[in-house]
Amino acid sequence: MKRRNWSINEQAKLLKQIGELLARGYPIAEAIESISLHLTTNRKEELYDCLIELRNGIAFHDVLGNLGFHKDLIGYVYFAEQHGSFAEALLEGSSLAMVKENDRKKLIKLLQYPSSLIFITGMLFLFVQKSLLPKFTSLFQSMGLEANFFMKVLYAFDVYFPFMMGGLLILLGLGALYYVFEFRKNSVLQQRSQLVRIPIFGRILKLLFTHYFSIQLSFLLAGGISVLEALLIFEKNHRQPFYSQLGVEIKKKLLTGEKLESILDSFPFFEKEFAMIIKHGQENGKLEQELLFFSQHCVVNMEEQIEKYIKMIQPVLYLFIGFLVVSMYLAILLPMFNLLDGI
Repeated sequence: MKRRNWSINEQAKLLKQIGELLARGYPIAEAIESISLHLTTNRKEELYDCLIELRNGIAFHDVLGNLGFHKDLIGYVYFAEQHGSFAEALLEGSSLAMVKENDRKKLIKLLQYPSSLIFITGMLFLFVQKSLLPKFTSLFQSMGLEANFFMKVLYAFDVYFPFMMGGLLILLGLGALYYVFEFRKNSVLQQRSQLVRIPIFGRILKLLFTHYFSIQLSFLLAGGISVLEALLIFEKNHRQPFYSQLGVEIKKKLLTGEKLESILDSFPFFEKEFAMIIKHGQENGKLEQELLFFSQHCVVNMEEQIEKYIKMIQPVLYLFIGFLVVSMYLAILLPMFNLLDGI
């Protein structure tokens, strides 16, 4: 039977169900067996292969990697295997994955209708610009009528739009060249530092990086692991090179005597408040709780930012489309009214 990749929703749903059963006291093998009963035949076969791999001593995060699961979800499972809060970590990871997937679907759905309108408007614009408008323009010129504001708008759009598209293509080309010859050569930490400088997108990434690091560190500390031991676990997580290299860098600076809050404050891909949260948590002896609370704050903030940007995109698109359509109609109708007045 042909194997079909697991969608993000399927991945998140599976981990959520496993987490719920683990919280009820199920061993992981029994949890997977129970869940497989409700799945399709090919999914049952895949989970049966997972059980064989687990019984052969393969770690669960490696099993998920063989299934093609998303690296962030695999990361949640990897850290859960280290700190012991398995059920909680699976539920948290699946919840965040669903949030990200729902936001992605919202954005696609939001852009579908305006994209259709833009396409239809573009076809209408070409028809008006290449067929109707030249005829009316020659008629108006023969009668000594000047082009109105809306006709000038259409002509300006026709002249400058190709230049705008050309400029956009040049920027995309330069970006691709920079990625191939410069960006890929940088270390993974430098890459993330550059990505968070991108307007709008970078702000979301910064919240996501801060959330992921803080919640994993919180779980590890809550399991009785020291900060240095936690960083060693980050370092060994080779499926996520960014967090692995981050663990190496922080541990190296800690061993030189630098404070944890000042180290984290030096990284541009973390929220500015992160260092203060670390310092406050160390002072009151509740660092793992402070990190957990701050990670939840990052998720809420990220959701609010995404909602805000989505609400900004739609009106701008509709305003642009509406202005272009109105300009096309008025460019033709207004001179016609002038002709009627002259009769």
